[in-house]
Parts: sequence; C-alpha cells; structure tokens
Amino acid sequence: MSARPRHVPAATAPKSAEPHIRRRRDLMSLAEPGSVVIVPGAHEVLRNGDSHFAFRQDSDFLYLTGFDEPDAVLVLVPGREAGEQLLFCRESDPDRERWDGPRLGLDAARERLAVDDCFPIDDLDEILPGLMEGRERIYHAVGRNPAFDRQVIEWRNELRNQKRNVRAPEEFIGLDHLLHELRLIKSPDELRSMRRAARISADAHARAMQACRPGLSEAELTAELLHEFARNGCPPSYLPIVASGANALILHYVKNDQPLPDDGLVLIDAGCEVDGYAADISRTFPVSGRFTPAQRAIHDLVRAAQLQAIDQARPGRAFDDIHDAACRVLTEGLIDLGLLTGSLDANLEQQAYRRFYMHKTGHWIGLDVHDVGDYRIDGQSRQLEKNMVTTVEPALYIGFDDDIPEEFRGIGVRIEDDIRVTDDDPENLTGSVPADAAAIETLMASSNRADGRGGGR
Repeated sequence: MSARPRHVPAATAPKSAEPHIRRRRDLMSLAEPGSVVIVPGAHEVLRNGDSHFAFRQDSDFLYLTGFDEPDAVLVLVPGREAGEQLLFCRESDPDRERWDGPRLGLDAARERLAVDDCFPIDDLDEILPGLMEGRERIYHAVGRNPAFDRQVIEWRNELRNQKRNVRAPEEFIGLDHLLHELRLIKSPDELRSMRRAARISADAHARAMQACRPGLSEAELTAELLHEFARNGCPPSYLPIVASGANALILHYVKNDQPLPDDGLVLIDAGCEVDGYAADISRTFPVSGRFTPAQRAIHDLVRAAQLQAIDQARPGRAFDDIHDAACRVLTEGLIDLGLLTGSLDANLEQQAYRRFYMHKTGHWIGLDVHDVGDYRIDGQSRQLEKNMVTTVEPALYIGFDDDIPEEFRGIGVRIEDDIRVTDDDPENLTGSVPADAAAIETLMASSNRADGRGGGR
C-alpha cells in the first residue's frame, strides 16, 4: 500500500471542486452516525468484440466527485481523523495511456478533486475492509449492481474474519433516498450546465426544422441534431427520436430510418448533455412547412395543454397538478374535436383521454434524463420546491380506428420543455426553440428549403 497522501484543506481546494466538496459534506451530514458510505463509479462496457460503448460515468458518482474516469470508488467515512473523503482510482500508466488516453493519476486526483486520500483502485480489496472497522452501518446503492453488492458483503465478512472481537457493520442501508433527495434540488452550478444543454439542444431542434423538406429522411434530420450536439462538444443525453408520420405513434421509436412523408408531421424528441446534465426537448412540425387544418388543431390543443401545465410548476403546488391540468385541457379539446363524447367530468373520471394520451406529463431531469427523486411523499404527490426541474410534455397519439375522423388518423404530436420551479413564474430552460404552430411555420419558412440546401446554421 502506498503512503497516505497529504490532506488538502478545503480552504485551498480548487474552486472547481467546491460544489462536490459541499455535496459530499451534505451527504455525510445526512448519514446516521457510525456509517461508511461507498459509491462506485462506472466501468467501461463492451459493445461487441473489443469495441466499447462510449463511457458514461455513474450519475451519483459524478455528482459527488466530478471525476469522469472508469474504475473508481468514492468512500466517505464521517469523523475519521485520518481523512473522511477517500478516492480509489487508476494509477498513471504511460504504456496504457499511449493507447487509451491520459489518466488523472493519484496525486492529481487528490489535488483537483479535493479528497483527503487517494489510493490505487487495485488496493481496494486490501484497504476497504479496514475502513469499515468500528462502523455500524454501510450506505451504498443496494440492488443496483448485484456484483458490487456481493463485493461489499465480502469486504464486511473479511473484516469479521480478520480479528476476534472486531466490530464490523451489521446494517446495510440503501443510499438512494439520501443522495437522490440532494440531487433533486438543483444548485446554481447545475443550473448553468442545464441552461447550456438546453440552449444547444434547442438550437439543434431549430436546425432540424430549418433543414426539413419533402424528399429527406428521418436519418438526415437525425444527422442535423447530432451535428449540432457534436460541434458543441456534447454527447446526446439519450437516443434521439425522429419519428415521421405514423411512427410518431410509437412512443420510443428510435430506428430513425424512414423517408419523410410529404404531407405528414415529424416528431423529434432529442437533447444533449453538458457536464453530464441533460436536456430533453420534443417538437412536432410539418414536413412541408405548413400544418394542415387537422394537424394544426391537434398541435394547438397539445400546446394549450402544455401552457396550462407549465403554469402549475410553482412552489407549493403538487407535482400531479401538472398532469391534471394537461389532462383537463386535452380532454376538453378532444370532446370539442369529436374524438371523445360525453361530459368533461365523466371523461376525466373515466380517464378516457388515455386512449390518445397514455403517459404522464413530466419527469424530473438533471444528471439523468429521467432524473432521481421521489414523486410521492407519504402516499401524496409531493409539493414542488424552488430549483426542482421537470419536463412538461403533453401529447396526443391518434390511431387509425374506424371511429376516428379520417383527417385526424395517424397524427402524433408531443411538445416538451424543461421547466425550472422558481419563486415566481416558471422558467422554461428550453423555450428558445419555437413551440407554437405559427412560430414553427415562420422559422421553417426562413430556411433555404426551396433550393434544397437545408437550414443548418
């Protein structure tokens, strides 16, 4: 085992590490006395043969460290005199770095991440059991990674077997609740990253709208999105959905390989990541640049539902109020269009809208697209608080059943934005890309559609 590196006082820690220091301290303050907290990072994953998927750090680990290398483990030992915040990571290795790129290494990791000690990841089995000694409980993400669960148990059992009368932890506690409640309220640093991801994602959607014209394919619009992400140095936060025509009725359509219908709609659901923080935007627009009357009616209805739902994203309102507001507007509009019959109250009670709208109106967003945090507290929809961020994404998916008027058949529309709860009016992080039908048509008309050059900016 290498000698213990020197402690880095918080007062001299790099400024870039300050948010992560604060998060680690907050987490330790919430843990029960006599605890040890273990947070593993992600591993590289083979795609096929000897090719790997692009590496994405575990979100909990990233939140607490900002460290974006594989094969690392964070251990927090509150009250430990020799250092509370410990990192295990890969050592510098010039031979491997020649093939795979630079590693931060132990000394630089200790300094830049402002942890107390930094040890080789290969020494984890040797050191970790000793860090458990005298502790009563272990916090880690129980059940998420069965192999790591077994490792944690083996470390505890090894400690028991090392000496007689040694005190080893008896209790295992899931880390998710404590850590994920911290992640739910976004800090100014997090919001800066989310706003940048939102702006780049909005520009990508606008680029795809301006490039769109009859004769193109879903794949070509996908390329427009990915080009905008890549030129800003951002990976997609999820597989983009570019669903034209009836493909928009498939909620998680990702093939993105069909020709665009000349007179149809395109539903795009796409976003990028900045510093690990995701954006998530959906827009629906006409391939031709002009909505038909039926397409416009459905689009306007979904947009009206979204505006009412966004207005509910205020402190003290229940999270479910967002969905309830959207469903009321959608149901009333479906009755007006003849797609539902009967009274508004009866249709709402029977959830008749679910024939055309079968998902919820939003989800938390942050380091994960579907971010962490409870939606219900003691069985009740939780109250919204300042700096929570949720998507608001009402939709309608009109099938081909015989009882549906022909002009509405096969229309799928979803409109989605990322909304921050403030002290006052909600902040739409992704509102720079048009969502109203008239504004969409204006943007599409401003591109070079006629000469076939597209609208990439």
